[in-house]
Amino acid sequence: MTWLLLTLHVLLIAGFGLRILLRSDMRPDVRLAWLMVIVLLPYVSCLLYFLFGEVALGRVPGKKRLNVGEFCKAQGSSVAAATPAACSGAGIPAQWQPAFRYASSINGFQVLPGHRARLMSDGAEARAQMLADMEAASREINVLYYIWLDDQTGTELAQALIRAARRGVTCRAMVDGLGSHALIQSGLWQQMKQGGVHLAVALPISHPLKVMLTSRIDLRNHRKITLIDGQITYCGSQNCADEAFRLKPRFAPWVDIMLRMQGPLVAQMQQAFASDWAQSDAGVAPPSIAAATAQAGGFGAVGIAEGPTERPRSTPQLVASLLACARQEVVISTPYFVPDTTVLDALCTAAWRGVQVTLILPARNDSWIVGAVSRSHYWRLLTAGVHIHEFRPGLLHAKTLCLDGAVSLIGSTNLDLRSFDLNFENNVLLHDEATTQAIRQRQQSYIRESHAVTLEQVRATPWWKRIWDNLLGALSPVL
Repeated sequence: MTWLLLTLHVLLIAGFGLRILLRSDMRPDVRLAWLMVIVLLPYVSCLLYFLFGEVALGRVPGKKRLNVGEFCKAQGSSVAAATPAACSGAGIPAQWQPAFRYASSINGFQVLPGHRARLMSDGAEARAQMLADMEAASREINVLYYIWLDDQTGTELAQALIRAARRGVTCRAMVDGLGSHALIQSGLWQQMKQGGVHLAVALPISHPLKVMLTSRIDLRNHRKITLIDGQITYCGSQNCADEAFRLKPRFAPWVDIMLRMQGPLVAQMQQAFASDWAQSDAGVAPPSIAAATAQAGGFGAVGIAEGPTERPRSTPQLVASLLACARQEVVISTPYFVPDTTVLDALCTAAWRGVQVTLILPARNDSWIVGAVSRSHYWRLLTAGVHIHEFRPGLLHAKTLCLDGAVSLIGSTNLDLRSFDLNFENNVLLHDEATTQAIRQRQQSYIRESHAVTLEQVRATPWWKRIWDNLLGALSPVL
């Protein structure tokens, strides 16, 4: 009996180990981390690898899961990476063209001129302006949120959609199956359905066992898309929820950032939404895509839709491309900082060559694992000359990247492995000094409410805490 159990033990570890070693799509650090935990905790880690080790999307019955570019081509839309001439025509200086061309290559969306943006002063203004735009809508409203709560914000937006649907506006509302599971089971969801709003669930978890056996339950649609009449979009970090965020009230307020944008990229965000809608459980056709009106004298920008169906590693490679183009200053805010080696090396490289690199992170993170992994990188970053500030009053949820006061990346993507590998995300990359300066001033307000982390403080960290943080940092590729 002992020999039988030993044989099964060896076969189990060898089988999973060979599977990990045979995969050609796995990063070396992820491969090493999985091999390490399978040796240390064989039975638990083999089960976890089966459930979470591979990025596998279960197919919608009768359909192939398409990426955004494939979906656009299937709908007859033209997609192709931007050329240097196209970037120049959009007003992108030569310094930034490599990064913009890389961004364009992710989905095949063109870098186009003719955009205008207004930074919302806070979450309250963003909600008020969004509701006003919905009340003025005459044709179509499409919204997608990772988290939609039936609190004041969620109820007001649902009621605005119901009013719009009753006056003849086509309204589509889509939510993530896990992030908004409470809403899907609520009376508010039923009210929207009865009020004429077309509803859909992205990546549903109504049959969790089936999801775990055929896919990964932690593959989520983290996008935040609001589209009104095909002419207005909102891009940023804000879910459909109050700042008090009752799911985790002790970390409140949630501090977000939102841009109201007009211009050709609205159609690009519409294509990302239509792709998600067509491959969801919706019984209604996705929206048709029409060109959005270019704004006279507007700036150049491109939409980006990332996710497990898109090219692997596109997000960290885009961040690294942007950092490589920077000459003076890089300022980043993100709630979840779990970088891979691409992003970590790019940050340190930029700082070592004289670029002033600043990171703004929450002082208290709602994920204790993420907080520990973030701290495990502090020593290396500070040694390279990166400035780190920890935001105190609430959870800083804004995902922003400003470079040299001219270029901004803003949207739903965190600088963590989950956003890099597992989540469907949406972002905007833009070149405009006025918009970038507005975001930069907001970042500066975050810094004023933060405390600076010093190398001396990191060195004074108790030995047991350093061991714990570094252990979680070593395991971060599989967390």
